[in-house]
Amino acid sequence: MDALSDLLRVLRFTGGVFLDATFRTPWCVYSQVTREDCTPDTPSASLVAFHYVLDGHVEISIGDSPPRACSAGDLIVVVRNDVHLFGSDLTLSPMHAESLIRETSHDELPHIDSGSGDTVVSRFVCGYLGTSVATHPLLDALPDLLVANVRGRPCAEWVESSFRFAARTHVSHQPGAQDVLARLSELLFVEAVREYIEHLPPGATDWLSALRDPPLARALSALHGRVAHPWTTEQLADEALLSRSAFAERFARTLGVPPMTYLTRWRMLIAAQRLRESRASIGQIAAGVGYESESTFTRAYTREMGVTPGAYRRGQSAS
Repeated sequence: MDALSDLLRVLRFTGGVFLDATFRTPWCVYSQVTREDCTPDTPSASLVAFHYVLDGHVEISIGDSPPRACSAGDLIVVVRNDVHLFGSDLTLSPMHAESLIRETSHDELPHIDSGSGDTVVSRFVCGYLGTSVATHPLLDALPDLLVANVRGRPCAEWVESSFRFAARTHVSHQPGAQDVLARLSELLFVEAVREYIEHLPPGATDWLSALRDPPLARALSALHGRVAHPWTTEQLADEALLSRSAFAERFARTLGVPPMTYLTRWRMLIAAQRLRESRASIGQIAAGVGYESESTFTRAYTREMGVTPGAYRRGQSAS
């Protein structure tokens, strides 16, 4: 099993496009996705903001980080939805992006057309991805700002044409269109993550780096493929084709935790997803993630997640 695909399945992103923006030089705005920008059913424990540059150039910066230059075809991902500066010149006094949004009819995508210059510097669509999971190995491993040029990748041409269509017409009023935009948004995010993995420097130590390490990738694929199996470190070392000591040291150095700690945390994330999305009993969920005893599972879940499985499910139902 592809461990990255398994992580994305548990994240269960929901997303879409909420703004079409055109700016003429000079300009500078600050922006952050809010709950009001998202559809009512979007989970918001973790929000990821993105901007897809259709035309022109733009600079972006988060906090005190130096500006990052982006151009047409770039997908800009603000992984932790931080407030960020956007513009042709980030030394200008920024305006709030929301204050520039023009009134539109109910069947049009909200849009910005701003700036006093004659040259269109940048045009992009803004979107979001939301998940019910507050912490996750994938999101934890990514930088605050991720920029990837997706032109030339297999999905690029039809994804870009779809976003251009979304920018012209508010397709969310068409049946199923929000689901289509959510899948397109997730696909772009996956492409950006894959490009980021491809360019990780040698010796990097995080979850994404483990996917490029063949022994660790084999072990992770086996673990994710059979999460209920009573794994031991020795068995995972066999999957990795390493000795137990070499595997344990390599796993902990790269992922930051021992193999069995990773397994427990991953089981709890899957259990949380099933508590949210299924009607299975707690005992059934416990068995599905490798626990023979409901009481043992409950103690492990409470220790890792800070709340009992029953209380977590009740809280999700109430929200």
